[in-house]
Amino acid sequence: MLVPDLLESNLDLVFCGTAPSRASAAAKAYYANPVNRFWSVLHEVQLTPRRFLPSEYPQLLTLKIGLTDLCKTHSGNDDELPTDAIEPEALRRKILLHAPRLLAFTSKTAARLALGRTADYGLQADTIGVTQLFVCCSTSGRARRFWQQAVWEDLAALARQLQMFRHEQF
Repeated sequence: MLVPDLLESNLDLVFCGTAPSRASAAAKAYYANPVNRFWSVLHEVQLTPRRFLPSEYPQLLTLKIGLTDLCKTHSGNDDELPTDAIEPEALRRKILLHAPRLLAFTSKTAARLALGRTADYGLQADTIGVTQLFVCCSTSGRARRFWQQAVWEDLAALARQLQMFRHEQF
């Protein structure tokens, strides 16, 4: 496993990407590529009280946030991953086991691979067990042309609406 899952029961939100980037695999930390906006966006939309460093990712558990990927054995760009390395059923088992309130895919590609269908940004009609599903636009530097801050703001608003975060608002 290149970057271990950050999962436990009673999480409010779990982010799921396709696979770690090469930079993340080398650092053994989620979203470690310096051009990836994941950590800054979490702070900008107030899902975290400050901007975390990639190496600090385990601290997200204190905020009831988890992290995982569809591919745990390979790193790189989505188009470089072996098809058989993508494990949507493994993700489904993890989500059913831990039952977070919300699973947010960090790209349309991750959502498509996990759900077996294309999905628009935002809250999805389907669930995995009791877990609601949300599709975000990618924070990757390679996906800048698809960036929509409003999608991440909608995710944060949904989190607040569901009163998911137990830490004080900032």
